[in-house]
Amino acid sequence: MQLLENWERWKEFLGDRIEQAEQQGFSQNLINELAYHIGDYMAKYVDPKNPQERLISDLWSVADEEEQRAIAKLIVKLARQEK
Repeated sequence: MQLLENWERWKEFLGDRIEQAEQQGFSQNLINELAYHIGDYMAKYVDPKNPQERLISDLWSVADEEEQRAIAKLIVKLARQEK
């Protein structure tokens, strides 16, 4: 997926999706839960395309579930800053 090759574009894309979810009435808890599940899927099935994604993947692989949820929440927070 070409989108994943550019970290800045990925953050912008994710920020747009978060903004859309908020406009649709998704709660912060639901957004964070979805981010956790997407992060878990990506860690299992998507090869990191840039150094930032490699770092997140490496952190995810050594984190327990609570820490993974924290990583997902921080990525949501980071992407939200892009808006």
